[in-house]
Amino acid sequence: MLKAIAIIAVVLAIAIAIVLILAATKPDTFAVRRAITVKAPPEKIFPLINDFHQWGSWSPYEHKDPAMKRTFSDVGSGKGAVYAWEGNKNVGSGRMEILDAPAPSKIAIKLDFFTPFEAHNTAEFTMLPQGDATRLTWLMHGPASLMSKVMQVFINLDDMVGKDFEIGLANLKRLAEK
Repeated sequence: MLKAIAIIAVVLAIAIAIVLILAATKPDTFAVRRAITVKAPPEKIFPLINDFHQWGSWSPYEHKDPAMKRTFSDVGSGKGAVYAWEGNKNVGSGRMEILDAPAPSKIAIKLDFFTPFEAHNTAEFTMLPQGDATRLTWLMHGPASLMSKVMQVFINLDDMVGKDFEIGLANLKRLAEK
């Protein structure tokens, strides 16, 4: 019996070492980026993102927990606007603050996650006019903590988050093209 426990402990230690070695090979930063062409001017898209109250109409994260608690700052939109949330395991808890919003081309957001894991990232939306359309890009980037690197051994962060970004961008396209 003692021999079996020792073998299990050694195998477990080797497995943990392999995961940590693989995690150490992951980059110290990450970036997830998706883009879409919207047949609308940037001036029509910008207010949908710049006002956190509008996110319920397009953000895929708003529908992952119907009972999510939301808090908005007194600043309604633009630089200084804050949106915080507390929800189930699908959305966790966190806070966003618009850091910069030069209309109608870019919105930079400080994005802090508190649960289910802590992370401090930046989200950026850029709107680049292209004739009668706009190239809308959603980018999230930040440092990759050890926990993030370990998670990346098992899941592809770009695929997981990227799918949500694609849904959100498609929703923004639908709303702006109305």
